[in-house]
Amino acid sequence: MAVASYMERYRVARYTLFRWRYELGVVEKVALALGMAAFTGLMAQLRVPLPFTPVPITGQVFAVLLAAVLLGRWYGGLSLALYAGLGGAGVGWFQGWKGGVGVLTSVTGGYIVGFMVAAFVVGWLVDRYVGIRSFPPLLGLMLVGVGIIYLFGAVWLSIVLNTGLMKTLSLGVFPFIPVDLGKAAAVAAIAYALLPKAAFNGEVDAARYRHRRS
Repeated sequence: MAVASYMERYRVARYTLFRWRYELGVVEKVALALGMAAFTGLMAQLRVPLPFTPVPITGQVFAVLLAAVLLGRWYGGLSLALYAGLGGAGVGWFQGWKGGVGVLTSVTGGYIVGFMVAAFVVGWLVDRYVGIRSFPPLLGLMLVGVGIIYLFGAVWLSIVLNTGLMKTLSLGVFPFIPVDLGKAAAVAAIAYALLPKAAFNGEVDAARYRHRRS
């Protein structure tokens, strides 16, 4: 009985948290988006340079996926737009505490654009489909987000460095797959723990989950 009681409290708590996020005012949501932008900047400083590529390993992918889960499509995307825009305006929260437009036009600039797109796509799907909130679909979704980041990053890298397909992948994709798989799995686990398994805000598949409590 005690275990069942605690589980019920847990289900109610995560549903309440999800509802609270939806019902916040615009100012509060923008403040949260700015907070996640700052968190992304902090994670950018977790930086491991690699000798064979100008693209380092950083913690940003974890922050991007987490922003999408916590803030949803609009404000998750906004958080990364703030990260890119304020960083481009000179806030020194890109990797290595750098800021300025030069970072956005550098070899790693495409990844930052990919951050915004990935946050929007992941947040949109999490918001719209209850069925995606179990662990296997969430893991798949996080990998889609990582793939989006890779796509934008690799395309821009190839333009800046004028590299072919295999060289681009060797510099901008392949070295990061093992670490990013771990980041995707970690955020999927966090999302599974936090996201309710019941419909709240008109999800597409709400009818299937209408009578379930979470």
